[in-house]
Amino acid sequence: MKLSVKTWVLIIFLVFSLYFIFSFKDLFTTSGVYVKFVEKNTSLSDQGLTVGEIILTVNGQTIKNVSDFQNSMSLLSDKQMNKLDIQTNKQEIIGLFNSSIKNQIIVSERSGIRIKTGLDIQGGARALITAKNHSLTDSELTDLISISQERFNLVGLSDLNIKKASDMQGNNFMIIEIAGSTPKDLEDLILQQGKFEGKIGNETIFTGGKDIAHVERSGQQSGIEGCSSTSSGEVCRFRFPISLTEEAAKRQAAVTGNLSISTEDPGYLSQKLDLYIDGKLADSLYISKDLKGQITTQISIQGSGTGKDRASAVVDAETNMKKLQTILITGSLPYQLEISKLDTISPVLGKSFTEAILIGGLFAMLAVSIIIFLRYRNIKISLALLFTSFSELVIILGFAALIKWNLDLPSIAGIIATIGTGVDSQIVILDESRFKVDSLKERIKKALFIIFTSFATAFVSLVPLTGLFQFMGIGAAGAGLLKGFAITTLIGITAGVFITRPAFADIIKRIEDHN
Repeated sequence: MKLSVKTWVLIIFLVFSLYFIFSFKDLFTTSGVYVKFVEKNTSLSDQGLTVGEIILTVNGQTIKNVSDFQNSMSLLSDKQMNKLDIQTNKQEIIGLFNSSIKNQIIVSERSGIRIKTGLDIQGGARALITAKNHSLTDSELTDLISISQERFNLVGLSDLNIKKASDMQGNNFMIIEIAGSTPKDLEDLILQQGKFEGKIGNETIFTGGKDIAHVERSGQQSGIEGCSSTSSGEVCRFRFPISLTEEAAKRQAAVTGNLSISTEDPGYLSQKLDLYIDGKLADSLYISKDLKGQITTQISIQGSGTGKDRASAVVDAETNMKKLQTILITGSLPYQLEISKLDTISPVLGKSFTEAILIGGLFAMLAVSIIIFLRYRNIKISLALLFTSFSELVIILGFAALIKWNLDLPSIAGIIATIGTGVDSQIVILDESRFKVDSLKERIKKALFIIFTSFATAFVSLVPLTGLFQFMGIGAAGAGLLKGFAITTLIGITAGVFITRPAFADIIKRIEDHN
């Protein structure tokens, strides 16, 4: 039977979905663990170990999983230096180390599946946060959560959960949970207050947040401007423009108006614009002599990143640029934070539950196919229904892998609901195709019209729950548990209406034509 255009469209989407779901280089390889984190300025980082490398052996022992790696590290002595030979996919690291290196590195399993899972499946890190030397009121805690949420969103973290908490004494806390993160990752993100200041001498010209009118995060003027080699590796510099408020521009004009021309370099003023983050000097920028006493709102911010090679230096520079842009946009946190408790969240469901859900779903589709066979007495129709339902599942998972959406319990519930509605739609198509009053083509059109009407109703009701309209005050629940359910359901029903169900209708039409 010759395949139609609609069927070919379905097959193409299936192929692309499978490509996004599976990492074929890891799918057929069982050995090695990924380096997820290496603490900077430690013995391992100095030896050149970087995030993303794959550790294959330790002291000649093949590393197949995280447990193997942890066992090899447990053999290191606390009291003396031990010879360690680490073979990665890129290099061999040989040196003398003690057991302290166990806290310098975090590894993760190699997986042939790119689908990311949420807190309740893969676990993550949780921190109990309070303000240092300050008791937070309810309103202050609300403001702190709002600023923190904005910061984490700008950094690009996913499956983030920030909520309020209090103890028996009435003290307020902020709880932050991040899926797939480690306590060390979370600690690094939280402990910086993020106070940004631009100073000329001892005069503060502008601070992050209130004195910044705009931060350019993309475009030709924002990004990596060049890299160069150093004795220890590579350094890459970044640059991006910002716009100051009128008040900050006037302060800059007043201060630069009192500066002289530099004797060392006549093209610049005698003092630099110093950039401080949390009181530490981050960079110093030359001030052009043309800006002396001038009220200008446009400033170019610069910085750098380092690495043992150019690729890692570029990644470090881009990370530093994003963090700096985030601080400039949101301003400093209103309080210096401290971590009252920091721990790891164990998966509530884990790998076995996920496998059980998938197996259960497959058996459910198989059971429905058998019932359809008993109802219509046609094995081709049952196989077509099974293929279509499986296709919807694969397309949903493929799109989730593409956008790096973290699948949690509500998301899995959305997938199950989508498959259920898909089966309903396919039964509508089957029943309409067998109602002999009109032509087969008209019956299929009528079935697809019913399905599309149902889709439109579901789409309109689910979109607010995704949080897309929160800026209008609509769909506050989108920030909660319903968001994952709404997004996966929308993906599924959209793929169903425009890809799988038209293909199924076309397959049924061809089966009926050949009967």
